[in-house]
Amino acid sequence: MDASSEFQDTLPVSSDVLLAQLKDWGLGYMLHEHVPLRTVEDAKSVEAAMEVSGEEAFRVKNLYLRDKKKRNYLVTLEQDREIDLKALGKQLGVGGLSFGSADRLLQNLGVRPGAVTPLAMINGAEAGVRFFIDAAVKDADKIYMHPLVNDRTVAMDVSALWVFFEKLNVTPEMLELG
Repeated sequence: MDASSEFQDTLPVSSDVLLAQLKDWGLGYMLHEHVPLRTVEDAKSVEAAMEVSGEEAFRVKNLYLRDKKKRNYLVTLEQDREIDLKALGKQLGVGGLSFGSADRLLQNLGVRPGAVTPLAMINGAEAGVRFFIDAAVKDADKIYMHPLVNDRTVAMDVSALWVFFEKLNVTPEMLELG
């Protein structure tokens, strides 16, 4: 199975259910459907079709990480940001950061590789995943992210994303990166 909407019904929360929940909470978004995107390079190939003139967009890459004590982290960064896991671990105050396995990703965030997203905290909150986000998001109007599958992207006001986190009782931890 891949991370596309074709297999969304095998996820703990499907993309359709997530989108309906956003709507029920009054959180507006624009949905874009496209070919499955697995990398930042893939995403860049379809970004122009999603651009809205005049908006400051925050496009993301997401890392599912574990530390040597087997604690789980979701880290959302601006898509072109270079990251050093050792330096990131020091900044987070944890040691031995590494990428989590596909099985743990599904278990803790309810998504498959290629569809990692801040919206996966709908599952991650109850699993005890700590969420960190690039502080550069504060300068953006919109954030573009997958709604649990990698053949859809939602464009959402950053302010609406904060409301989403409030609804989940998640407090995003800001990463000040140089």
